[in-house]
Amino acid sequence: MALSGMRGLSVFISDVRNCQNKELERLRVDKELGNIRTRFKNEKGLAPYEKKKYVWKMLYIYMLGYDVDFGHMEAVSLISAPKYPEKQVGYIVTSCLLNENHDFLRLVINSVRNDIIGRNETFQCLALTMVGNIGGREFAESLAPDVQKLLLQYLQISSSCRPLVRKKAALCLLRLYRKNPDVVNVDGWSDRMSQLLDERDLGVLTSVMSLLVALVSNNHDAYWSCLPKCVKVLERLARNLDVPQEYTYYGIPSPWLQVKTMRALQYFPTIEDPNTRRSLFEVLQRILMGTDVVKNVNKNNASHAVLFEALALVMHLDAEKEMMSQCVALLGKFIAVREPNIRYLGLENMTRMLMVTDVQDIIKRHQAQIITSLKDPDISIRRRALDLLYGMCDVTNAKDIVEELLQYLSTADFIMREELALKAAILAEKFAPDLSWYVDVILQLIDKAGDFVSDDIWYRAVQFVTNNEDLQPYAAVKAREYLDKPALHETMVKVSAYILGEYSHLLSRRPGCGPKEIFSILHEKLPTVSSTTLAILLSTYAKILMHTQPPDPELQQQIWATFVKYESFIDMEIQQRAVEYLALSKKGAALMDILAEMPKFSERQSSLLKKAEDPEIDTAEQSALKLRAQQQQSNALVVTEQRTVNGSIPASSLSLVKVPSMSTNMEVNLGEHQRLSETNGTLSKLDGQSSPPSADLLGDLLSPLAIEGSAASSVPAEPTSGPPPSAADALALAPLAEQSNTVQPIGSISERFLSLCFKDSGVLYEDPYIQIGLKAEWRGHHGRMVLFLGNKNTSPLVSVQALILSPSHLRVELSSVPETIPPRAQVQCPLEVVNLHPSRDVAVLDFSYKFGTTMVNAKLRLPAVLNKFLQPISMSAEEFFPQWRSLAGPPLKLQEVVRGVKPLSLPEMANLFNSFQLSVAPGLDPNPNNLVASTTFFSESTRAMVCLVRIETDPSDRTQLRMTVASGDATLTFEMKELIKDRLVNVPTAPAIQPSPAGNQVQPAISHTALTDPGALLAGLL
Repeated sequence: MALSGMRGLSVFISDVRNCQNKELERLRVDKELGNIRTRFKNEKGLAPYEKKKYVWKMLYIYMLGYDVDFGHMEAVSLISAPKYPEKQVGYIVTSCLLNENHDFLRLVINSVRNDIIGRNETFQCLALTMVGNIGGREFAESLAPDVQKLLLQYLQISSSCRPLVRKKAALCLLRLYRKNPDVVNVDGWSDRMSQLLDERDLGVLTSVMSLLVALVSNNHDAYWSCLPKCVKVLERLARNLDVPQEYTYYGIPSPWLQVKTMRALQYFPTIEDPNTRRSLFEVLQRILMGTDVVKNVNKNNASHAVLFEALALVMHLDAEKEMMSQCVALLGKFIAVREPNIRYLGLENMTRMLMVTDVQDIIKRHQAQIITSLKDPDISIRRRALDLLYGMCDVTNAKDIVEELLQYLSTADFIMREELALKAAILAEKFAPDLSWYVDVILQLIDKAGDFVSDDIWYRAVQFVTNNEDLQPYAAVKAREYLDKPALHETMVKVSAYILGEYSHLLSRRPGCGPKEIFSILHEKLPTVSSTTLAILLSTYAKILMHTQPPDPELQQQIWATFVKYESFIDMEIQQRAVEYLALSKKGAALMDILAEMPKFSERQSSLLKKAEDPEIDTAEQSALKLRAQQQQSNALVVTEQRTVNGSIPASSLSLVKVPSMSTNMEVNLGEHQRLSETNGTLSKLDGQSSPPSADLLGDLLSPLAIEGSAASSVPAEPTSGPPPSAADALALAPLAEQSNTVQPIGSISERFLSLCFKDSGVLYEDPYIQIGLKAEWRGHHGRMVLFLGNKNTSPLVSVQALILSPSHLRVELSSVPETIPPRAQVQCPLEVVNLHPSRDVAVLDFSYKFGTTMVNAKLRLPAVLNKFLQPISMSAEEFFPQWRSLAGPPLKLQEVVRGVKPLSLPEMANLFNSFQLSVAPGLDPNPNNLVASTTFFSESTRAMVCLVRIETDPSDRTQLRMTVASGDATLTFEMKELIKDRLVNVPTAPAIQPSPAGNQVQPAISHTALTDPGALLAGLL
């Protein structure tokens, strides 16, 4: 019968393995589950052996990934069986199927306790293993005292407890203590732990050391008596080599025990006893001297685990400078090896070494190699190299390091650029040899990475220029030089306009720097800038007019014409400036008093240096914790206006408001704001009213969009509760068409989506209440999109929610969205996208909000499509044909005759290919009617993979062609073939955006600027 039963289990496993597809497997499993359910239900007197057989089958089905929602009672009941085979099955299946909160576990507590306190060591091991795996609170309350007694039994003279039982008891107690530290009573355990550290068996000692690490991490003061014992353990392992052969790993004595012991020692603040300290440093010296990089990867991993823990302990104990120098020299060797993991660990530990005094000069010797690591293919290594360069920078090497960071900025991954720009700006401010060099650095930062330069950076630069008269002519000259560049970032326009508005009169004798020339070159930028920059330019024009004495009639007429043009501008702030500047500029000498040069700013701590004073994170675990905490906070930017006109909020006035988070501490200096307003006639004086206090005064002086932290700011919404949508849900929603809301969208959602598949900025969705713009940047298999949610009305949008329904091939992270979007406001929501493998499925944005009593929901496809992860490459015949021949036949090379193609000439088809990132190589195919194209596809699984395409056309029938696609990945080949086929059959056309309905307070057309700069989407509408 036993043979028959085992044969039945074997046959079931064979049947499952022989299933040809998932559906057949599911049918076989469902049939078996039905049989098991029937046997458990109908045969109450089921023999233990039969019960065991069916429970084994349940476990196998569970391991295949199917839900097993019955039979738990039968599995639990086997724990109390008297025989080992049944008891073993009961313990194993219970550990796998049930979690710590399952009600059935209460039924077996007594049975488990009887096994633990019994004399059968095999049963003890089974019970300890299950309790350690589950670790619930009820187990801890009921069984922890028995587990502690079992661990200490061997201390009794009469005990014959085997090492295996003691080892499992220590690990079981560790799990219970970690899970429920308040339940497990460890008071007075110092002496007992000290005795346990005398254990000769290394398996038990390793388990006990793990328990000690957990105990001292919570309260090291109670375990001082264990410190000398830990040092003796290290001496035994590293110096005396008193280790059995089975605990030697590639010639290294028990590396796991060495690491745990040194980890425990790091929880003690210091070592007072000179003999213990000397013995410990001798051991550490031996570890440092005896570790090197070898060819065997396993040995490297073990030896480096010991080494890096030893380095951490050396730093913790603040060893002598000679040993520190030795550590740095060793790390210097590691950051130069080929193995990326070792380089990463070397850079990480060298960064930690910066916290030790008198070591920074030694680390500087490796500066060249650290800079080389900035160009490493691995982004983790590049990040660590950046952190290390930032930490080791001082007055002596700041110039070299900042110049290297600026040079690296042009080629850095865009996900690193914001951090890179911030750190370069902080270093330039902290260690600038002279202020002219500081101005050069900030202007280069804006020029190379304007999108990633925060306003804090250029605000601070303007503060320096304003406060240092000797710097003002130099800054004006540099600003004028940058304006000659053909492509200029808008942030550069802002800072140049402000500086030239204040100090261009200092350059009047220089060629090309007269008032007419300055006005002319700034005026060229006017049509392409946003409202924020437009406000600064109008102020600059007024300043230029004020400094031109006697006035130049031609220049005066040009500036007046500009003011007149914007007197009726729809943005209230721009309109007010234009009207008042025009009136003031006709008052002659009075303009000199009202628009006098800005006074010096009072000395204050730089907001950038405040960021630099944040404590550095020095462990990967803490970095992960900090990242998770940041992900729970909103980093959205809300655009709203605090200035009032006649007691009401103007419908079209905007200002930038940082949504407050737990880490934000806004500072307001109202007294200084009032002083400056009274002294120099700022805009608040022109308005005839007081402006609200500002967190950064420069925001008030330079722009109508002042950075404020007021009560009108929206607080980030709490994360939506409930389980996240599955990938299947996302895929089911992928082919979305128009939404069936009572609020109808403006324009075609599908056409907007298709348009964004070929460009990186534009409008994703619009209805009478909201406009959603999108701006994206793609690099390799990474992407960054920013959603711009603009409230078009004078009432707030509430209950705002956004969820990303992501397919399996994309990893999408969306920052929190404020629950309320204030009137005439805009929210920026960044999304990080990672492409995991080739697929044409799309992510879906499930967006909803409430306007008054109207609830609106829209499911919008996000244009993170396959061609966004393509990068065109040009290939010569020598490069193309060897690869083409090497990819022979399916599935890596697929061919298909495509019919129903929209007739296109060869140049039109080439342009179509270029639009979705395929580079057409003319002349590679000898047939003039054919096209050959190539591209590189990026994903986390394939990395950079070349994809080759050949199109053979029929001149007599342009509606059909033969297409061949080849790549080194079968999935990529298929997906690319289908993508190109779809594009050829359904050639996209420019989307026809419908105007807003009459009566809406929005302009009916969207400007070219708004489409190319979603940051200005709402500003273009208002």
